[in-house]
Amino acid sequence: MLVPFGRQLRVAVIVLRAGTVLALPKGHLEPGEGSSQAAIREVHEETGIRADLIAPIESIEYWFVTPKARVHKQVDFFLLRYRSGAPLHHNGEVESVRLLPLEGLDRLLSYPGERRVAARARSLAVDG
Repeated sequence: MLVPFGRQLRVAVIVLRAGTVLALPKGHLEPGEGSSQAAIREVHEETGIRADLIAPIESIEYWFVTPKARVHKQVDFFLLRYRSGAPLHHNGEVESVRLLPLEGLDRLLSYPGERRVAARARSLAVDG
């Protein structure tokens, strides 16, 4: 999600696992919800920020392991524009929210797929 900050674009990034993980907001689909609607809802829940859709970025797929199962996940990422709200109003699923510069974000995120998404978002923001 792009947040204008002077002449710089910033992105709301969630902090997890005692500050050791920086990630993009994401979640699951609610019944009857499309992926772009889910992205807008999840960004609001996890960051406290309301946003409008600009464009799709890409989908990533990965596996993770829980104590009970191996889980396959597909996440559709979208470029969003800040509309209102503040990171202080995030939900309890995340420890905190940081507004980091879009430039260089692809080197800071914890997960390789999300680093690729951040690089693509930067390209879309510059070209768009």
